[in-house]
Amino acid sequence: MSASVIFSDRYVDANTPIHAMDGRVKLPAALLYIFAISLTRQTEWSVLAALAVPIVIVTVLARFSPGFMLGRSILALPFVLAALPLVFTRPGPTVGSVPFLGWPLSHDGIEAVLTICARSWLSVLVAVLLTGTTPATELLRALRTLRVPRLIIATVFFAYRYFFVIGEEASRLLRARDSRSAALEGQHAGGTIRWRAAVAGHMIGSLFTRSIERSDRVYSAMQARGFNGDLRFLTEPAVRVSDGAWAVLVVVYAFAAQAVVRLT
Repeated sequence: MSASVIFSDRYVDANTPIHAMDGRVKLPAALLYIFAISLTRQTEWSVLAALAVPIVIVTVLARFSPGFMLGRSILALPFVLAALPLVFTRPGPTVGSVPFLGWPLSHDGIEAVLTICARSWLSVLVAVLLTGTTPATELLRALRTLRVPRLIIATVFFAYRYFFVIGEEASRLLRARDSRSAALEGQHAGGTIRWRAAVAGHMIGSLFTRSIERSDRVYSAMQARGFNGDLRFLTEPAVRVSDGAWAVLVVVYAFAAQAVVRLT
């Protein structure tokens, strides 16, 4: 088992126009687009449909399959579950009740949950497109361009980078456990649930200790090489005008869709 099984990279390498766009343009455009999505009011389905059009176009240009996008957008499910109580608590006319429980189903509550579901899903799709077409280093470069404090950028970078380091440590522990385990034919392998829990606890403790020791060694090596808390890049290319124009066009389209509905 490799670290990629435990922590998989979000970026998908491909040669497409969306991948070639500068991350310093894509990140602010994605954030503004998500903000525009969040402005959608309840039951404004035409706005949500209009906002979904650029997402579909970018998905096609990035050569991402519907299954790929659907699989990664499952992240929106917790937002829907958090809003689910609105179905029962939102005042207004009811459309029925939950069998056996008798909880009333509010018509306004159902519309509110569906709207939250659609907004959350579209927002997550935008985030999936951003992370799937932009390497992590380019996103960090974009954060620095947006004047995010360098301490936050360094923290995000090291957290992302050492997910994979910890994953490699965990995979070595799992291989060591498997190499010391044997199952005789016709006999049950392993012990009781309590014994398995104790083994898992020891493995987690060992992983924590190894992670602390690795972090000390890495920090000492970074200090020896002159690290001062600021991430450095070998090159700092200029932002292409065409990238900025396309990003502005998409953002203007999103806010225009919101403005048209409010003015009509």
